[in-house]
Amino acid sequence: MCGRAADAAFARHSLIMFAPGDAMTILMLTTARHSLRFGLAALSLALAGHFAAALPAIAAPKDTVVIGMGIEPTGLDPTVAAPAAIGQVTWQNVFQGLTRIDQDGKVQPQLAAGWTIADEGRTYLFKLREGVRFSNGVPFDATVAKFALDRARGDDSTNPQKQFFSVISDIEVRDPRTLVLHLSSPAGNLLYWLGWPSSVMVEPSSADANKSQPVGTGPFKLASWRQGDRLELVRNEDYWDAENRPALRTATFRFISDAQAQAAAVKSGDVDAFPEFGAPELFASFKGDPRLTTSVGDTELKVVAGLNGRKAPFDNPKVRQALMMAIDRQTVIEGAWSGYGTPIGSHYTPNDPGYVDTTGVYPYDPEKAKALLAEAGYPDGLSLTIKTPQMSYATRTSEVLQAMLAEIGVQLQIVPTEFPGKWISEVFKGHDFDMTIVAHAEPLDIGIYARDDYYFGYDNPAFSKAVAEAERTTDTAARLALYGEAQRMLAADVPALYLFVMPKLGVWDAKLKGLWVNEPIPSNDLSDVTWDE
Repeated sequence: MCGRAADAAFARHSLIMFAPGDAMTILMLTTARHSLRFGLAALSLALAGHFAAALPAIAAPKDTVVIGMGIEPTGLDPTVAAPAAIGQVTWQNVFQGLTRIDQDGKVQPQLAAGWTIADEGRTYLFKLREGVRFSNGVPFDATVAKFALDRARGDDSTNPQKQFFSVISDIEVRDPRTLVLHLSSPAGNLLYWLGWPSSVMVEPSSADANKSQPVGTGPFKLASWRQGDRLELVRNEDYWDAENRPALRTATFRFISDAQAQAAAVKSGDVDAFPEFGAPELFASFKGDPRLTTSVGDTELKVVAGLNGRKAPFDNPKVRQALMMAIDRQTVIEGAWSGYGTPIGSHYTPNDPGYVDTTGVYPYDPEKAKALLAEAGYPDGLSLTIKTPQMSYATRTSEVLQAMLAEIGVQLQIVPTEFPGKWISEVFKGHDFDMTIVAHAEPLDIGIYARDDYYFGYDNPAFSKAVAEAERTTDTAARLALYGEAQRMLAADVPALYLFVMPKLGVWDAKLKGLWVNEPIPSNDLSDVTWDE
């Protein structure tokens, strides 16, 4: 009993005890009334405190995450540059495409709700979703989609997969929700290509600034980027797909290149997850820790030592074959990546459809390798350089190759080359190298060897024809058979030393759910990530 009820009860009792009008009585009445109210209030607070202490505290669910990455992207627009780190931050988080590739590697609808294919595979009609907006409020429609695709395939385009769009002869905007692609020839992989980071939709007024201020249709938007340290995304509260708005409010990417620092950050809790942990020799140290989850998943990361076929001695097939036969792939995997990895004999991974095992085409045989070098005119061996990015897998693999090639008389000098900037400039674009080493991250990218100006300098009309036919056919069995032919040609011609596929070594807080175990495409898709508190 408190407040007005207490006052009324006290008044009833005071009328019996005191006569009205007596000043002392009035003073006593007032003092007693305040004393009773104070006592009742104190009792109420005491009871409230008692019950509050008896009930468990209800904490708000955790809605932030810190993701570690070994490489920082140089920009944030996957439609203008090739490094995989760009997509690992922005793809599916900031940017989305007409289609998307799910964690099983399958094509799913995204900004296109559906499609029909006609004219023997030469016409694709896409029905676009309604109500989609970019994070700057601009609506997404067929006119915007046409702009994005025209930008990707235009003469001035620097899109890393520009060749994907060369098959498009015309783009028609039939109405705001209907986009029609007219192709010069059938393209069996078109829907798959449209799900890549390089194919995401961009908005005309903001496209030129996407490298540093990305604007997309995704569930997150850029909050800040402290280059050399971290980048923060914040949930887009106006995200068009309200039913699938992410549970995370913010996501911070921390860029930590040093392997020991990566491990320390995870163990201390400064970083919640390293979806691609860069030090396999330290990976076992996480196992048995109940606070952490570890996983070994599949990727498309094909570690290859590229040879510059435009110059001697690599224009001689016997030299390339000799170098391949000097390499024991399993020893490379043990020495470079602590035994984690799968040997490959061409530019194709075992988890890709149509894979052919070609590791036996040129098996490890150092004596035969020496003989081939002598036949090629190098009986006393030769000296080569290998431009090596700073990533640990590249450095370690180069060191193992250096030791193995020395056994057949080849002196290999390792030239550290900053990635991506210097490597892109000197190797990828400038073709100024003997050998190099890099992990190619894109899925089903065997077609890069058919590109005229690609850095390997590989020129085989039969290979180019097989790849072109594979990309044209809409018959799955026929397409995979052609890819099989292409794999065998690469294994025989050796435009690069095919070494191994790196697995996805992941480590993260055991309460964190929704991160991809496998990586069918380079990504850190955070749209389904939650905390299990």
